[in-house]
Amino acid sequence: MPKLDLLAPQWPAPAGVRAACTTRVGGVSQGRFESLNLGDHVGDDAVAVAENRRRLQGAIGVRPVFLQQVHGVAVRRLDAADADGETADGCVTAEPGLACTVMVADCLPVLFTDAEGRQVAAAHAGWRGLAAGVLEATLATYGKGEQVMAWLGPCIGPTAFEVGPEVKAVFEAHDPASTACFRPAGSEGKWLADLSGLARQRLLAAGALSIHGNDGTDAWCTVSQPLRFFSHRRDGSSGRFAACIWRS
Repeated sequence: MPKLDLLAPQWPAPAGVRAACTTRVGGVSQGRFESLNLGDHVGDDAVAVAENRRRLQGAIGVRPVFLQQVHGVAVRRLDAADADGETADGCVTAEPGLACTVMVADCLPVLFTDAEGRQVAAAHAGWRGLAAGVLEATLATYGKGEQVMAWLGPCIGPTAFEVGPEVKAVFEAHDPASTACFRPAGSEGKWLADLSGLARQRLLAAGALSIHGNDGTDAWCTVSQPLRFFSHRRDGSSGRFAACIWRS
């Protein structure tokens, strides 16, 4: 059985907080979903997805709670009674034994904890959710004055994420400084967007204490690493990897 290839965030999280980000390595799915596809909504074999999720739970030692993500701003507070499939794009919990989990395949996964490790959270931030305020909504689950840090996982990189002028306009309307995260693309009228850079701007403006992880370099780009990451933009039909955070 191949071992799961898990990324361990490098950030100053308190000792009682654990986090991991999967890759596409270590599962049983076949074809375009090879091998650790965790998405049950992408056309993969349901038995294979269930086994992949079981392997993830075994690897991290707690139950990952999977959401039905819709590119919105709803943030769900999790407890032991919560099952998979609740509609939300963020989740938060103070209970040990549950992993706040978001699935991605080019969108940006963001993990959160406070400096004392009292609560952990995760958010799914594609450009629509990011523009709508999913990161701010997740940060708002923490009390005023709490020191909250964030970790940004792999996503589509700034050399691959081509968008139209309407996307650029949405971010500039919120914050003119977001212009710095766009540069002209090869296609006329198109722009290359720095998704992780936009997220950093939003998090800093919303009061995040510190931000770690994805710095926009190629090492974090899902599109450029087909052997390690799923990518919807690259493959058209793709599996999903996941970022998880929990209190031990």
